[in-house]
Amino acid sequence: MRQHCALKHGILKEFLAEFLGTFVLVLFGCGSVAQTVLSRNSLGEPLTIHIGFSVGLMMAAYVAGGVSGGHVNPAVSLAMVILGKLKIWKFPFYVIAQFLGAFVGAAAVFGLYYDAFMEFTSGILSVTGINATGHIFASYPARHLSVLGGFIDQVVGTGMLVLCILAIIDGGNIGAPKGVEPLAIGLIIMAIGVSMGLNCGYPLNPARDLGPRLFTAVAGWGMEVFSTADYWWWIPVAGPMVGGVVAAVIYYLLIELHHHRDEPEKPPEEEEEEEEEDEEDEDSSLKDKYEMITMS
Repeated sequence: MRQHCALKHGILKEFLAEFLGTFVLVLFGCGSVAQTVLSRNSLGEPLTIHIGFSVGLMMAAYVAGGVSGGHVNPAVSLAMVILGKLKIWKFPFYVIAQFLGAFVGAAAVFGLYYDAFMEFTSGILSVTGINATGHIFASYPARHLSVLGGFIDQVVGTGMLVLCILAIIDGGNIGAPKGVEPLAIGLIIMAIGVSMGLNCGYPLNPARDLGPRLFTAVAGWGMEVFSTADYWWWIPVAGPMVGGVVAAVIYYLLIELHHHRDEPEKPPEEEEEEEEEDEEDEDSSLKDKYEMITMS
């Protein structure tokens, strides 16, 4: 069975890994929000949501990391392209897989809690109001937040995420022990959640936000998911992409560029040639000395 079903093309393996990893992230992350909202905070609170997304990202990295790198985020993938760690032709495949994984993950959360959704909303799915549930799947801004403030929030938050990820996987830095990287990356989300979650809930990931938002649009919430808050939806898509690029450039210029690079070892053939040349030089020098002695 393995011989007949195993994929031969690397990009297909990476596509499936990114799809499944993003699915895991959204299932745990949005699932923790759903449990908190639908139980009216009796079985959840902000801290449990932070834990849900942190552990969700950690598990997603374990699921996909060994195959595709476990980006599960277009902003991370773009940063890797900028730094030459991901071939640019693979980028569209990664992004499509991430959006599909997030969409299916949102559908899984809705299916898992379908009865709770119907009981909570009386069958009326809305984005605003006392029984709003749209924010379970996608981010919406706090009342105090302006468009510019939201964009800056996403640039800074995603920038910190990408910056710390680059430090964790950097072999020239302290890094993290092999196999522990996903745990360290999950802790980044925990830190961002408890320090930068007030404005709009730290989406930081275009796929994690837009994928579930698209699901809500077709699952009963309607186009209100895009028009609410002066068409907020594009900010958690564009902001993280800008933040990822900025973080990649900053980390490279301030840290990675200055790593000490050992000179590459010469191949055995070149070493043998150099040894032969040295021996020839020694022979010629001895011959010259012998001729000088005999002439004297």
